Amino acid sequence: GKAYRCYCTAEELEARREAALKSGGKPKYDGTCRERRDQPAGVPFVVRFRSAQEGETCFHDRIKGPIVFNNEELDDLIIQRSDGTPIYNFVVVVDDAEMGITLVIRGDDHINNTPRQILLYQALGYAVPEFAHVPMILGADKTRLSKRHGATSVMAYEELGFLPEALVNYLARLGWSCGDEEIFSMADLIEKFTLDNVGKSAGVFNPEKLLWLNAHYIKTGDRQRLAALLQRHLVAKGIDTNNGPNLEAVVKTLQERARTLVEMADGAVFYYAKEIIADPEAVAKWCTAEARPGYEAVLSALTACNDFTHAGIESAFAGVMSATGLKLGKLAPAVRVTLTGSTASPSVYEVLETLGQERSLERLRNGLKLFAA
Repeated sequence: GKAYRCYCTAEELEARREAALKSGGKPKYDGTCRERRDQPAGVPFVVRFRSAQEGETCFHDRIKGPIVFNNEELDDLIIQRSDGTPIYNFVVVVDDAEMGITLVIRGDDHINNTPRQILLYQALGYAVPEFAHVPMILGADKTRLSKRHGATSVMAYEELGFLPEALVNYLARLGWSCGDEEIFSMADLIEKFTLDNVGKSAGVFNPEKLLWLNAHYIKTGDRQRLAALLQRHLVAKGIDTNNGPNLEAVVKTLQERARTLVEMADGAVFYYAKEIIADPEAVAKWCTAEARPGYEAVLSALTACNDFTHAGIESAFAGVMSATGLKLGKLAPAVRVTLTGSTASPSVYEVLETLGQERSLERLRNGLKLFAA
């Protein structure tokens, strides 16, 4: 038959392996039970595949090209454990064949499994599929990507605030070329992707490139969808988005700046804060006695503003600048500090419009206490 029982113990196999290594041989199974006919009762055994011992196993990889293995280099692999459960190389052959798989695309770390699987396909009477082994992804140090290089699972990147379209775009482009284009939607990839342009060498994972792509997809993304995705990150921070401005309006002010949804969530926190805790350095720099008259003029103008839109707010500031001779660079920083707690935020006009008149004026009035006497 094409399979046989092997009664060799783990200790026996290890001893033979060490002996083979000491003598300069390869540590493969030596075929002790290959021709054994007795079946001792009560003795545990595994089932091995009787692999070809002569000739070659060849296949044409759709990416790597022709690959040849000498059969004498292959041993009789185990296809069933002693507890009766089957081994991966056996199961995957049966599963793929029964599902009618005609092309197997996988990482090139599986190349050495391929000749064994081809022999199993042939022994079981199945048609052998085509194979395409894509190159592995390496870290910046040119070693195989692992947890020490950072996140390596799809779910981890979701938690870090990456959009699925950015990750798909990046991974597709990492091992595949299509001219100088960098941005590919799913529809583009379906239309243009072919195995012919997949590279043979490993790609090096570049986190900054992924961030750049993610920022692009956030910047150009649908605000309603981004708002729904952002809400989950804000809820994780304990933020109640029902107590504050419309989330889509918040996204509008942040999507030009944020590279990830986590960055966007960090930037959105001040919109929903019950109390603004201002950065002491920002307060010391901008909330000065000298700046107070201009600040009070802005507060007065915004209180009287009947059109609290971007255009109306800009007009109110223009009136203050005309009346006081102060430039926006002198007026806006203190306003931004009292509205957001820091000097890093979206445009002060956008922040005011998004917060709304009532909440903006409340914060601006509370901010008066930050000014030096």
